[in-house]
This record gives sequence, C-alpha cells and structure tokens, in this order.
Amino acid sequence: MNLRNIPGDMDSGKVARIDAMLDGVAREHRVFLPLAVESGSRAWGFPSLDSDYDCRFVFVRRAVDHFTPWLGRDVIELPIEGDLDANGWDLRKALRLMVKGNAVIVEWLRSPVIYRGRAWFRDGFLEFARQAASREATMRHYLLLGERQKELYFGDRSRVPQKKIFYCLWPAAALRWLGMYPEEAIAPMDLPTLMAECDPPPLLAQEVRERTERKAKTRELGVAPLSAAVGDFIDGEFEIARGVVENGRRETRKEMVALAEQFYREVVERLEREEGGSS
Repeated sequence: MNLRNIPGDMDSGKVARIDAMLDGVAREHRVFLPLAVESGSRAWGFPSLDSDYDCRFVFVRRAVDHFTPWLGRDVIELPIEGDLDANGWDLRKALRLMVKGNAVIVEWLRSPVIYRGRAWFRDGFLEFARQAASREATMRHYLLLGERQKELYFGDRSRVPQKKIFYCLWPAAALRWLGMYPEEAIAPMDLPTLMAECDPPPLLAQEVRERTERKAKTRELGVAPLSAAVGDFIDGEFEIARGVVENGRRETRKEMVALAEQFYREVVERLEREEGGSS
C-alpha cells in the first residue's frame, strides 16, 4: 500500500512543487524513495502562516550501485528555494544513527504529513526502531535538543521570542511522555498529541492551546516574558531527564547492528523486485 497524507490546509501549489522535486531526486540520483514526509513545525503541530515546508526523505540506492568501492554520499541536499527546504538521508545513514540513539529518523517515521511512502517500509522501520531504540538515548536526544534552544533563546526570560518557546516545549513534552510510559522508547511526534497524553498541569495545557492557536493565525508573536507555567514545566522536565541520561548507557548493541544489516538487505531486495531494477 502506498502512503500519502496531505492536510487540506496545505498550499496545493507547494505540495505539487515538492512532488515534482521528489520525482527529480529519484530520477537524477537513480535512487528509490520509500518515504518522504514533512518535518518541522507543520508536522510538529504548531505551524505559523509563514512556516517553511521542511521535506525530509529516506533514499535507497539500487543493488547494482553497491558493487563499487565508491558508494555515493549518504545525504542528498537540495538548495533552499524560498520557503522550501528539502533533504534526505540514505537508509544506511538513518540506520547507523538510529542504533546510536539519534531520534530524528523516528520523528520522520511518525510524521503525520506524508508526501509519499511504502506502508511496508514505514511500518517495518518503525518495528525495527521499537527494538533498537534506547529510552536513555532517546531522552538524551530530546534533552540536548531542548537545552540548545533554551540556551539560545531563554537567556533573558523577560524578553523571550514567543515563537521559540515551542522548540523547548516540544522536547520537554516528549521527555514527560517518555517518563510516563516507561515501556516505550518512541514518543509521538506532534505537540498536540504529546500534550494530550502526558497529563500536563491544567494551566499549562490551556496556555499551550492558546499559543498554538495564535501562532497558526499570525506571522509574528513578538517578544514577551516567559510565563511561569511554561518555564517551570520546561525546567522541571529537563532536570528530571538530566538525572536519567547521566546514568544511561551509550553502547551500541551488537544484535541491533545485525538486525539493521538484515533490515537494510531486505529493503534493497524488495524495492528492486517492486521497481523492476529501475528508479
């Protein structure tokens, strides 16, 4: 089954440009594209009127292209054109980073906005991720992400760019969700789902809803003091996570490397069968 899920409020002209761009990538680089999604604020659930389109894709090289000492680069980067930012990772890179604890590829797999994809690939990759993902490594990923944003924008809490608050709120909510679901290592991608499932304080939940609604209707939220509800939530979740990740293990398990190699071979072989050896 082929995957595609485009919200009705997305610009159809921009979506057509992205479709054409993806066709061009597959043709010019002679690769398979088993998944292409939207990342960034549109997928995270807090877009603005002027939010960029952040297309991310996974590509797989044909079997014949592996028979060389000079396998191509593991990224495809396209020039930014206006509000369209698109790039992709070779499945090799995605798997290597996943087993090391990088959660970016998991976010792509959970994106609610899908430009194109194979259901068997997305579902199989998610199943592998659930086996390979480390809770401690995933929490470390979100903690570092959130702390970078906090350092950049929360230095003066009396003058915080209001749009940037979301980029700390989102990882804080993911950390809280992971703390509440100890059997899980993969959190939902979008902020509304995280907030609905992580039992936030009522005042915070109301404020986040109102902020999200305002962000969707305006291009600029300006600068204002950081509210106590938001600041306390972010500080508290980062502090809890810091105590977890400082004691977490970082090694890559050998069995996960073997599973990654098996998954990679199976994907290449199936895409070759389905596409008849051409891209």
